Amino acid sequence: MSLLERESSLASLSEYAADARAGEGRLVLVSGEAGVGKSTLVEHLQHDLPDSRWTWGGCDGLFIPRPLGPLFDLASQLGGDLLDLTRSHAAREDLFGALLRQLNEPGALNVVVVEDAHWADEATIDLLRFLGRRVRSCEALVIVTYRDDAMAANHPLRLALGELATHRSTRRIGLAPLSEGAVRVLAGGTGLSASELYRLTSGNPFYVTEVIQAGTGDVPPSARDAVLARVTRLSDPSRTVLNAAALIGTRIDLPLLESVTRCPPSVVDELLASGLLVGDTTSLRFRHEIARLAVEQALGAHRHVLVHARILASLRSLGCGDGAQLAFHADGAGDAAAVLEYAPAAARHASELGSHREAAAQYERALRSSAGGQPAVVAGLCDGLSHEMSLLDRWQDAADTCERALALWRQLGDRASESRRLRLLSCAMWRMCRGNEALSAAASAVTTVEPLGPSVELAWAYAGLAGQEMMRGEHAAAIEHAQRAQRIAEPLGASEVMSDALDTEACSLAAMDREWTPRLRRALEIAVSAGHDEQAGRAFSNLFSVLCAEQRFAEAERYFVDGVAYCDEHDITTFATCLRGERVSSLEKTGRWDDAVALSIELLDRAAASPVNRLCPLAMLGIIRVRRGEPGGWACLDDAMALAEATEQPQQIVPLRLARAEAYWLDGKPDLARVEAELAADVCGSLDRWERGAVAGWLRRVGSTRSVQGELAEPFQRMLGGDAKAAAQAWVGLGSAYQAALALSDTDDAPLLREAVTTFSQLGATAAARLTQQKMRLLGIRSIPTGARASTRSHPLGLTRREREVLDRVCEGLTNAEIGTRLFISAKTVDHHVSAVLAKLGAPTRSAAASEARRLGLVPAVAAAGPAR
Repeated sequence: MSLLERESSLASLSEYAADARAGEGRLVLVSGEAGVGKSTLVEHLQHDLPDSRWTWGGCDGLFIPRPLGPLFDLASQLGGDLLDLTRSHAAREDLFGALLRQLNEPGALNVVVVEDAHWADEATIDLLRFLGRRVRSCEALVIVTYRDDAMAANHPLRLALGELATHRSTRRIGLAPLSEGAVRVLAGGTGLSASELYRLTSGNPFYVTEVIQAGTGDVPPSARDAVLARVTRLSDPSRTVLNAAALIGTRIDLPLLESVTRCPPSVVDELLASGLLVGDTTSLRFRHEIARLAVEQALGAHRHVLVHARILASLRSLGCGDGAQLAFHADGAGDAAAVLEYAPAAARHASELGSHREAAAQYERALRSSAGGQPAVVAGLCDGLSHEMSLLDRWQDAADTCERALALWRQLGDRASESRRLRLLSCAMWRMCRGNEALSAAASAVTTVEPLGPSVELAWAYAGLAGQEMMRGEHAAAIEHAQRAQRIAEPLGASEVMSDALDTEACSLAAMDREWTPRLRRALEIAVSAGHDEQAGRAFSNLFSVLCAEQRFAEAERYFVDGVAYCDEHDITTFATCLRGERVSSLEKTGRWDDAVALSIELLDRAAASPVNRLCPLAMLGIIRVRRGEPGGWACLDDAMALAEATEQPQQIVPLRLARAEAYWLDGKPDLARVEAELAADVCGSLDRWERGAVAGWLRRVGSTRSVQGELAEPFQRMLGGDAKAAAQAWVGLGSAYQAALALSDTDDAPLLREAVTTFSQLGATAAARLTQQKMRLLGIRSIPTGARASTRSHPLGLTRREREVLDRVCEGLTNAEIGTRLFISAKTVDHHVSAVLAKLGAPTRSAAASEARRLGLVPAVAAAGPAR
């Protein structure tokens, strides 16, 4: 097919190739709907760069993806160290490093193509993140194609794309369907109606080509019919081979196809000549997934079973070691014994490579085939599945699977395994904000295994109990049990337990205002060096959280950056979400409210996020909305309070009580604010000096006679001592402008109150500004500051700074992806800002918003120059 309406995209690819050849490596994301011509575009570039070294890898949507499938494809073509490492089952960090080294080899431009990334497993997505951070220093061009028309909002690739867009080496190319004019060119001389062809295909190049090549003289009702029309022209032997190829996958190993079908070379030649398959000397592939699906769906279900069985037999005879592929065909063949042989091994391999979503799917596949199986086998599968679910933040599923495993281990009388499941069940209960059940399960884990004497499992049980006690504020008991766990674990070489117990001990020490950093840093060091990904994620999360709680934001920043990178690259969804949730709190404390709101909404949109991971985003979104006088604030605070109370944990309850106290205070309801502050005071005794100080501050602000025992952090000491100016200065030094303004608003000093109003207005805290202005009027103070902050006065509809930036770029005609790249934020975050802009402008579409913005003079002339998309 001619390359129509792709000249600018091909020119961009050629430009990026030139950059890479000059030593400025590029990662290019090529997106578009199925059949729009992504692969065709890349193939044209390959034709234009004959002196480059090309390697291709692809993700297969036929079965649960094999972990790092594209990397293994690349290894077979690149050879060298990378191929050797794949054959020796090396760790994925070694595989990633080997690929990068081979991309750095001099002599020619290295072009790596990863196709169909919308089917990528987590490990492959992590590989893309790895390359995105490092390819800039290579003489390499990495091209990633993916469909953007059917990806869920929480799809792992979509989340990764937002991060990749922030790297200087990343470029994007989006392909749109062909215009009616281009379809008319392609239909020339065929006798087909160009307008009818365009109406049927909507300009999709694959559909257009299939209809034309079907050669029927009529426009078929679907592309599927067009594909099948081509299939009917094949000989019977070729159709038989094509059917088997459709069930093998998008990419077909030629020796495997020959083993399954006993096809002679002439049949392969006919399939290649038909255009349905393309390939080289060792492998074939369908020219497009739509064609494969059409052939597969036309094959009867009973024939699926027979073909899958032949494929499985051939894979075994050829010595195939790909567990994911073997498990898929065993499942398709209805061979339960083979599924139980291959799926668990595939799951373990996926887990080792960090593809936890695929690992969970393989365990689920195995469990579906386990009816009537040995209880120990089924319990082991449940163990594996519950662990994978826990890493994916799917805690209800993890709990359900734990309960099933528990019943089986109790039936078998295996107390060590029973204790292990109780410990994970305890974690699941905590993640679901069921605090009492979490503590009960942790205690049962100890009593179950304690009679068996010292063991790794007993160390884990003590560590698990310590974690629950720490979360409930029972710090002395937590430290005692964490230290017991360490004493057992250290001589046994159980480094993962050591990391976990050190982590918990450090967090309890921090809450008691004692030295904690050496232990928590050691916990992180142990976890990273030993490859304990879950514990590394926990240590990163707690280091960031505790440092932020102590207002040490600059020091905390590196743990956030490094921690998110580590968790994303190792597919530790639970702690990646924890880190981002705590990030919301740090953004709120440092006055970056627009970013806090955007991130909160993004996290809350993730359907799989556990209840405990929703707590902080809900609370921060709620209190910022109340401060700004925006709707929806109380709904968020109510939802968060229900979750916090269910945890039975002061560190979750107290911040929510104080947020609600502030919200009532801002709403002019001091009596209700006092109730919330005093409820917080009832349970704050086990918290650190910062939380106790916050409680003391709100008790005083709302007129309570209650006091808080224990040392308070410096800003609160100064405020309670009557030196509001010094307290405000301390808060400013910590980067917390809102807290500084609150301290100033507690005085009767006119200049300090004016300063408070100014700061509130700059932050957009309209409710606090209004209260302070009312106080000034009651005190008889003149020259009261009024109006919104200067940065929003020019926007009569009250757009925030970030919303103005987004509006400017909407008026330039940029897409969400392009805006995200320009502003270094994810496309999902841009989408939320665009929705807010449309609502505030009362505009139904982006074009209408751009027109309204120009009418109101809200955008500069340069922004108004471009068309709105």
